[in-house]
Amino acid sequence: MALARAGEVGPLWIAARRQEAGRGRRGNVWDSVPGNLAASVLWPAAGIEPERLATLGFVAGVALAEALEEACGTGPGGDDSEAARPFRLKWPNDVLLGSAKLAGILLEAETLPGGRRAVVIGFGVNVAGVPEGVADRAAALSGAGFAADAETVLQHLSDRLAAAARAWDGGRGFAGIRGRWLARAAGLGGPIAVETGTATLRGRFEEIDEGGRLVILAPDGTRHTVTAGEVHFGTAATAA
Repeated sequence: MALARAGEVGPLWIAARRQEAGRGRRGNVWDSVPGNLAASVLWPAAGIEPERLATLGFVAGVALAEALEEACGTGPGGDDSEAARPFRLKWPNDVLLGSAKLAGILLEAETLPGGRRAVVIGFGVNVAGVPEGVADRAAALSGAGFAADAETVLQHLSDRLAAAARAWDGGRGFAGIRGRWLARAAGLGGPIAVETGTATLRGRFEEIDEGGRLVILAPDGTRHTVTAGEVHFGTAATAA
């Protein structure tokens, strides 16, 4: 963000060989081990309305999932099985491999002097290994037998993000991005629980709406829309 404050507009990518104090959502630490991907991109945001800018995270998620499919040789057209398309998107900004977290995305936005907006999109991908202490709930590409390295993933990610951003068109094309995101959505149509900080909502994961909000259908037929929260699927949804 310091580069944006100094006048840089972007797109501008910065990648780290090792990251020891990365930040995830809600201030959580994202500790990357050697060989993993830790990269951020300063993305142009001039003239984009805040409510549309809020959907940029889904653009990043689609781009990362597609980049992983390309780098790992998965995701053939027409086959939506878990074997063919193993990388799933967990609302709002995670990528899963199976049921374990493979990658996380973090967006930071700031209004600069003069009203110019800047957005930094951070990506953390477990390519070579998982950090200590999270092996029971995290996954790495190498552990699943994929040979892609961090540089290859980053190369594909740069290309896919540029293409997805063109389709997104400053938020005007979010409907198409939404469809691509839902095609890879983890837990769609199944039981879900979301901890919002003030309540735990349970029901069926219906969709994400036109603003990127999570839609839950409760057992009594009530539809709830969620803007932020911690998501649990399957048996964890009933035990959350």
